[in-house]
Amino acid sequence: MADVATPSGAVMSDAGNVHKKPEKPDDETYKASLKKAEKEHADSMAKLNAIKAKLDVAKPTSKDSPAAKHRADLLAQLKEIREKQGAGKAGRNKIFDEIKNEDNKLKELIAQQKVARSRVSYKSVDELDREIERLEKQVNGGMMKLVDEKKALAEVSNLRKQRKGFAGFDDAQKQIDEKKANLKKLRDTLDDPESKALSEKYNKIQGELDSIKAEQDEAYKGINNLRDERKKLQDDQQAKFTAIKKIKDDYYQTNRAIQKYEYEARQKARERKKAENEKYQQEKRKDRAQQMLAEASDKAYLDEIRRAESLLRFLDPSYSAEKAPLQAPSQFTATAQRKVDDAGIKGFKVVKKEEEDYFAGTGGKKGKKNKKAAATGDAPPTPTGKYSCPPSVMEDCASMGLEPPMSAADIPEVREKVKAKLDFWKSDQEAQTKKNIAKAQKEVERLEAEEASNSAPGTPNGETKATASVDEGAVADVTADLKGASVEDKAE
Repeated sequence: MADVATPSGAVMSDAGNVHKKPEKPDDETYKASLKKAEKEHADSMAKLNAIKAKLDVAKPTSKDSPAAKHRADLLAQLKEIREKQGAGKAGRNKIFDEIKNEDNKLKELIAQQKVARSRVSYKSVDELDREIERLEKQVNGGMMKLVDEKKALAEVSNLRKQRKGFAGFDDAQKQIDEKKANLKKLRDTLDDPESKALSEKYNKIQGELDSIKAEQDEAYKGINNLRDERKKLQDDQQAKFTAIKKIKDDYYQTNRAIQKYEYEARQKARERKKAENEKYQQEKRKDRAQQMLAEASDKAYLDEIRRAESLLRFLDPSYSAEKAPLQAPSQFTATAQRKVDDAGIKGFKVVKKEEEDYFAGTGGKKGKKNKKAAATGDAPPTPTGKYSCPPSVMEDCASMGLEPPMSAADIPEVREKVKAKLDFWKSDQEAQTKKNIAKAQKEVERLEAEEASNSAPGTPNGETKATASVDEGAVADVTADLKGASVEDKAE
């Protein structure tokens, strides 16, 4: 379903709430405001960096204070610990070298095994054996061509060679497992308790040094003004950064609001289109139900009876149909509009035109009738003489499932068969009409059930339940009319 464009500045209503389309922000104004805010932020950052440089210069560096001496002692201890760790590092480096060598060998073995396995198309010996067995069955079956048989035997030989190579894969895997075990042992030797104790002592001294530094920062009050200035500039820098963020957020939030508004407008247009389509489908179902009702109203076998009587009139000109009409009488039946006054032609002899031909009725069928048969008048065709069956008669017989008369002697037999079918259709007409009506009722009920299952409880696009119920009950009304109609009502 195509999206519907939303007019600019449109006002939309949804459940009583009025939503107005947000105004699109001006890009030039946004860029100018952002550029100004970024410049102010850069100036604030420059001032803050200048104050930080002054603080680095103003830090006291006297070595006579107790804290400075204690700090120097702790630094010496750290140096001693580093030296001890360096002495043990030589032995650890040897272990690291061994670990590195073993690890390289392990990687090389794994790479070799991967390369070897990549050359083999099969993952296991069982899979390889199944392929060999399959090829041998094909060769032993004797259904292969000589060329294909040679190829299969060569493939079997190649597969048997590959099978021998699978034993090498197991040996390589054992070597890989041994290398992994050696690596684990070497790594376990690095976990020395003495090294752990030195590391813990080092961390403890480093933490104490950090505490001393914090106390020194607290003791030196001469730099408080610089720190206050730094704090002030940091707040100013943060405010400038927040201003930049707000400009960007406002711009993008407005654009997102416009996109959301347009999306909702498209959604409502889709809902309206969906409601219109549902209404159209309901009308189609209603028309279909009415059409089925109209078709069921006609009596059964009308076309068959007309065709049979037309054929009988040709085969037996003396035949006359029943007086009862096949359809109900209509008020539009043609009637005589005037009466011819024959007083002026009394006493005159009416001369028949010599070239005039008699036209026999063909039951409304197109195609030319046999003029010779028509010229005989009301008398049926005689066995003597040549007989020609018109194409329309052959067509009627074929539609009724009968063999057309190929000679005058076949006419009585065909006539009796046509009469038998005509009698059956007339006798079964009422029952078949009832069946047609029942079938139409079932179909309409099915359509009504489908509509009830597919109908949604809500009415999109602001429709009320009253207006929706009119469309939903269209098929139900036709169903009620059809159920209440009897066979006699249809015939009237």
